[in-house]
Amino acid sequence: MYHSLLLQVDGGAGSGIMGQVFLFGSIILIMYFFMIRPQQKKQKETTKFISEIKKGDHVVTVGGIHGKVFSVEGDLVFVELDKGMKLKVEKSALSLDYTKKLNNAK
Repeated sequence: MYHSLLLQVDGGAGSGIMGQVFLFGSIILIMYFFMIRPQQKKQKETTKFISEIKKGDHVVTVGGIHGKVFSVEGDLVFVELDKGMKLKVEKSALSLDYTKKLNNAK
């Protein structure tokens, strides 16, 4: 009588652990597909955008300044705001999202 009771309790504990492992694994997969993977994809797009900037491209800075790339020197970009008015900014200060919106609006 006591042996059958012990077997029932022990059998229930094993399935509970498997359920917890399955739940924990599911949470990790959900976090990967909804948080980590999209962030990695956006980072790759941003890196590609920054490396492909060239003279004549229309860009928008993170601060919202619109201009045309006058020249690129290493990590610096000279953005022409108006004839004769140039602004020196870091490549990392250029916004991929706002630049896409600007170019799609044209």
